[in-house]
Amino acid sequence: QVHLVESGGGLVQPGGSLLLSCTASGSIFSIVQMGWHRQAPGKQRELVADTNSGGATNYADSVKGRFTISRDRAKNTVYLQMNSLKPEDTAVYYCNVKAYYSVISWDDFWGQGTQVTVSS
Repeated sequence: QVHLVESGGGLVQPGGSLLLSCTASGSIFSIVQMGWHRQAPGKQRELVADTNSGGATNYADSVKGRFTISRDRAKNTVYLQMNSLKPEDTAVYYCNVKAYYSVISWDDFWGQGTQVTVSS
């Protein structure tokens, strides 16, 4: 069906920046929405940002003004530019794609997760 490959996580100091990327491949008929979620230890997974096929974007209040989501349609890739990172941004970040893999069938697909650690 649809396979997601994430990259760009790592260790960064507070105030630093990271760029996450996620590329979708496989039996993609059309992509409805691409986004990022995160899960910190002991907490539930939460939405960070997403963007739909019309180009609209949605952000969690905690990241507004610091994170920017963008999409390269030709490459089926979504990016998350994270600036002014804080220790509370430390989490495993998961790429999420809602896509049709046939004319009538769609599903929710998840990446394997990439660790982001913000620490001095």
